[in-house]
Order: sequence, then structure tokens, then C-alpha cells
Amino acid sequence: MSRVFITGSTAGLGLAAARTLMAEGHAVVLHARSKERASSLTATEPRSAGIVIGDLGSAAETRSVAEQVNRIGRMDAVIHNAAIYLERSRGDTPEGHARILAVNMLAPYILTALILRPERLVYLSSGMHQSGSGSLQDIDWKTRNWSAGQAYSESKLHVAALAAAVARHWPEVFSNAVDPGWVPTRMGGAGAPDDLEKGHLTQTWLAASDEPDTKVSGFYWHHRQRRKAAQEVTDPAFQDRLVETLGELTGIRLFQS
Repeated sequence: MSRVFITGSTAGLGLAAARTLMAEGHAVVLHARSKERASSLTATEPRSAGIVIGDLGSAAETRSVAEQVNRIGRMDAVIHNAAIYLERSRGDTPEGHARILAVNMLAPYILTALILRPERLVYLSSGMHQSGSGSLQDIDWKTRNWSAGQAYSESKLHVAALAAAVARHWPEVFSNAVDPGWVPTRMGGAGAPDDLEKGHLTQTWLAASDEPDTKVSGFYWHHRQRRKAAQEVTDPAFQDRLVETLGELTGIRLFQS
């Protein structure tokens, strides 16, 4: 039995992954953005290993999420599932960051740094990462004109690169990125053409399976198949520039030199 923490697990792919893992006998720690969102887990909570609460758009609350998880105990795996999609505007977090950057990128970075190191890390990316820009000059959208689609694509490029960087720097951890496909969740929309069931099974497989194929690191997956990621994802120089940028934005150092 594995103990797995899943961000953004009150609905959609996160909740589907949680239910699958619990049905397989694993201990799952759930995450909700607020107490109100946590109340939606009433039917699921009795089977879970706990619920942590915090808005990942806030660095302070993200730190609190890490502290809550660590109080429960060391996880065997963490699935970084939480994300937001087409934001109408840049938004403004308590720390002054673009909200999509904070939720989709800064939060996984902070949690990776602060949660007791697990054996496995799974980061949800997207096929849209292929359209993400390779530039890191303005990832917080302070000078560029806002583009919701580009901001989302960049965040998914960056989270896939973070997964690869972790794989390179922490060889004892199995770290991988997953494209779940365009699935009919609340975020994806009812008309999304991909398979909702397949959309969550790759991440649960990578997080908890004993199959030899899951005990690998640094790959980009879609429906349990390895896929080629954008060039930046596998570029060590880009990974290092990204991690340095995220460290500057958060004040947290991920890797020791």
C-alpha cells in the first residue's frame, strides 16, 4: 500500500485519481482549495488518509499545504494535479504574481521543495506545452500583453521541465510528467474529445504501480506511453534557468549546488 497526496482532488481528474487509488487499497491524502470545497468530499473523506486545505494561488497557503502534508507523514508519491486554464486576465495573487503562474507552476515548485521527499513525483502537463515559449524573461506576465492560451501553454511547458529537472537532480526519485489528454472535466469542457477514464490512469499507475515500467524517471507520458516532449523540457540548460527563475520568484531554493 502506498500513501499518495494529490493536489486539486475535489473534482475532475484529481478526484478520479483519488478514487481509483483508494479502490486499489492505497492511502490517499486529498487537497481542497477551501473549507467550502472540502465539504464536497464528504462522501469520499471517510476512505481518505486526510484532507489538507489551501489556495495554491497564495504562496503562504501553499506553504501551509506542505506543512499539513508533512504533519500527516512522508508520502510515497505526490501527484501535482491542480491547475487552472483560460484565465480572462493576468489576475493578482497576494504576492503579486499572475494567478495561472502561481497555481500551475509556483505551487508545484514550492510543494516539491517543502514536502518531505517522496519516492515518486508526477506532474500533470498538457499537449499544449508544445506551444509554450522557450523564453523565461517574463513568465510572470508583467510586461507582455495578456494571452490566456499562451500563459497556460507556458505553464505546462515549465511544469514538464520541472519534472525533468527533478529527475536529473534527484536520481533516487522517480519524477515524470503526464499529458492526460483533453478530457471532459469542468476545466476541459463537456465537448472535450479524449477519454476521461484514460485521463487519470497514467498518473495513478506511475504513482503506485509495482510494474517495472513505472520505475523510471524523466519521461513525458500520454496514456501509459512515452511521448516526445518539447525540446526545452529535456534541455538541462533550460531546466536550470527555469529552476533559478522559480527560486527567485518564490525565495525558495530547490536544489543544493
